[in-house]
Amino acid sequence: MKSRLHAHIGTIRQLEILLAVHDKGGINEAAKALFLSQPTVSIQMKKLAEAVGDPIYRFTNRKLVFTETGLEMVKTAVEVLDSFARLDMSLGKMRQGQSGTLRIAVVTTSKYFIPHLLGPFCEQYPDIDIQLNVGNREQTIERLKQGIDDFYVFSHPPVDSDSDSIELLQNPLVAIAHQAHPLAQQKQVSLKQLCQAPFLIREKGSGTRHAIEAFFKEHDLNPNVKMTIESNEAIKHCVMAKLGISILSAHTLTYGGQNDLIRLPIKELPINAKWFFVWSKSKRQTVIAQQFLEHIQSNGRQLLEQELQRNGIES
Repeated sequence: MKSRLHAHIGTIRQLEILLAVHDKGGINEAAKALFLSQPTVSIQMKKLAEAVGDPIYRFTNRKLVFTETGLEMVKTAVEVLDSFARLDMSLGKMRQGQSGTLRIAVVTTSKYFIPHLLGPFCEQYPDIDIQLNVGNREQTIERLKQGIDDFYVFSHPPVDSDSDSIELLQNPLVAIAHQAHPLAQQKQVSLKQLCQAPFLIREKGSGTRHAIEAFFKEHDLNPNVKMTIESNEAIKHCVMAKLGISILSAHTLTYGGQNDLIRLPIKELPINAKWFFVWSKSKRQTVIAQQFLEHIQSNGRQLLEQELQRNGIES
């Protein structure tokens, strides 16, 4: 008779180590996050691989990459640990307390306003833990497919995923330049002039780039791309260094600072994108996740809109 997998697959602690290795992207990083030694983490991962009879990860160009078996284990580990979190929450509610872990994955640009959404919630539930993962669009979509997190934030939710979503707030994309740039001296700038100037753009896979490319395609124009950059902050500093102009989310300027930067007066802008709050239909929500969703729907969006209006962005 074939033995049951759960009888020898390992302990809850091993599953926690598995998730740490996946989320941190390496053995050393996971060991530091868990305050364990690197050999301890390696041994536990080896035991898990032996238990399932397949490698959990491989190294490709010195980068740790999870196998299909490993990714399936990560998905199950999240479900198992969430089950214990639900039990913890249920027992906590019986003791009139609130605890648990809220896991959120967001695309890079939304990292500027998400803390303003989490702040009031954490004040209401001070004993909860937050795990916030920040990545580009493709990385966040992959996490959604694996069902790792409770919620995801996109400017363009994937249409082929088994998920639900609600609109969170507006995400206006504006053209920016250094205040000494020749275009910054004009009262009105045309799209043709914008396309002639050296242009800085986000990497492929970025939601901001997706919106910008669709915008230029709609107007049958192509920007003069000088640099492709994987960070909003790096783009801002390159614009400050007079290396070119760009189009970024207004939230990047509102929360990230805008020293020496101005918005170019272009009548076709801003690009009217939106932020969406997304969750997997197939993943059972934890108690704390349900409470956070209620927070978003009841007053979270209103708090964000008020914050944006105070900083000069219409929502």
